[in-house]
Amino acid sequence: MALASTTLSAAVTATADSITVASATSMAVGRLIRVDQEIMQVSQEWVSGTTIPVLRGREGTAAEAHVVTAIVCHGTAADFDAPGPGAVVTYPTVRPTLITSISATGTLTLPPAGCDMRVILNGTSAITLTVPVPTADMDGCMLTIISNGAAAHVPTFTGGVGGAGSNYDVFTFNATGKLALVVFAANATWQMVSAPGISGTVTNIIAGVA
Repeated sequence: MALASTTLSAAVTATADSITVASATSMAVGRLIRVDQEIMQVSQEWVSGTTIPVLRGREGTAAEAHVVTAIVCHGTAADFDAPGPGAVVTYPTVRPTLITSISATGTLTLPPAGCDMRVILNGTSAITLTVPVPTADMDGCMLTIISNGAAAHVPTFTGGVGGAGSNYDVFTFNATGKLALVVFAANATWQMVSAPGISGTVTNIIAGVA
């Protein structure tokens, strides 16, 4: 089977043992479910219907609350693994968008194939966010990095934007304005969207306020 997506039709608390989805198409016992940054698993009790009994906080993730209409991306363990070279990935008609909130320096966990991601950098203290190289099956994935407070955040792309290496890998947000940076995955590299206010060609690309 392949990755499938639906949405939550009711909010989920961090302690709930079931979720209610808009569609249970392709759902099956044992199938992994990703909502925001939490992985769940369909439990043996499920037979049919859109109320799905789940095991929470699987694959080393933490159980957390989720809002109604949150994207539910589900599949087998193999579906979530990157396919081999030359594999064809069929994406959902409506691409899920994962939203993650980051408050401290660290390395971003990339979304699964077929999903976009929005990353919120919190606060006014500078955060250095390392962005790994995308896998080949992530072609078309849109990654948006957003500051919700004015800070000199430093998104750093492993391998450089466009695969250009260490001369084109570090972005520094202007500390006086809130900014957003958008890149797309293509051929196992991140490609930058050209925009006013972005300048620099050597080791430090300064994101200014246009």
